[in-house]
Amino acid sequence: MMAPRTKGRSAALAACVVALPMFLAACGGDDEGGGSGESGGGDTTLQLAHSYTEDQPQHRCGAQVIADEVEKADVGMSIEIFSSSQLGADADRIASVVSGDIDMDIQGASALGAIYEPVSVLDAAYAFDDSDHLARYFDSEAAGELLQGFEDETGVHTLGAWSAGMREFTANEPIREPGDLDGLRMRFPNSPQFLMNAKALGADATEVAYEELFLALQQGTVDGQENPITNIAASSLQDVQDYISMSDHQANSNLVIIGGDSWSGLSSEQQDALAAAVEAAEEQVPECVAEDEETTIAEWEESGDMEVVDDVDVEAFRSQADAYLRDNFDEEQLAVYEGIRGSAE
Repeated sequence: MMAPRTKGRSAALAACVVALPMFLAACGGDDEGGGSGESGGGDTTLQLAHSYTEDQPQHRCGAQVIADEVEKADVGMSIEIFSSSQLGADADRIASVVSGDIDMDIQGASALGAIYEPVSVLDAAYAFDDSDHLARYFDSEAAGELLQGFEDETGVHTLGAWSAGMREFTANEPIREPGDLDGLRMRFPNSPQFLMNAKALGADATEVAYEELFLALQQGTVDGQENPITNIAASSLQDVQDYISMSDHQANSNLVIIGGDSWSGLSSEQQDALAAAVEAAEEQVPECVAEDEETTIAEWEESGDMEVVDDVDVEAFRSQADAYLRDNFDEEQLAVYEGIRGSAE
């Protein structure tokens, strides 16, 4: 997956680009910062950061697989993983990848859209049908063009991408059709694409930080929310929500990125080994997610902690979202969206 971009493309830009948002304006790494380093034995050590817990598939079957595969390749390179936002929140880590203070990161598309807006469209409601569709898209020429534009603008190279599950609605009442969202205060992440998704789906979006979501649901500040099953379970939202409605309204995509200097500083042998390691993770993460989801759903059904609503009118949501997005995307966004839909079977 994504071989044309990991082996055939030129080295990423080494300097920051003036067009980046203000929080990325300070270019250049710190001599004492966290860029690529040499261990005592002379091997290259790359930092790989992400926001997930070590129990989640993105770590177990993603980051850890990348580290293990690189170790097995024996090319004088190792990966040091920093999970659970140890190296900062999403925006901070992206800035650090651009400046060279962090080598690698696992990020969602909307977070990356803060520095290159077209990437956000990867998070559009019903853009992807499922994880297989997402995988096909990232093998396509359209994805190559999008990610080359991202690299040209930011100097950040994309090594790969995977689906970390479909996002579903939870609330204290079933959500089977768009009209069921009327009157509900639904928490959506505070990013332009997610807030556009809320409008496309017919939801009244309320912005709450992910870290504050459990308390907001417990206290009734919001009535419901949307997340992948693995995130819902990791945050124990089944303790404060009665229903999960299987809307499958968005693929929760992750992109594995590396700073331009970190990438170009590797030998071709090391680049190939890292690309192969990410490809191995791409194959494993969706499988791990599916297994975790099946186990979690079974546990909820057995315990009664969350009632599973599996008769959602997905087509009603999908057609409403598609019409809204096509009417409200600008020309560049629409081109990305069309590229994604064109890769559907």
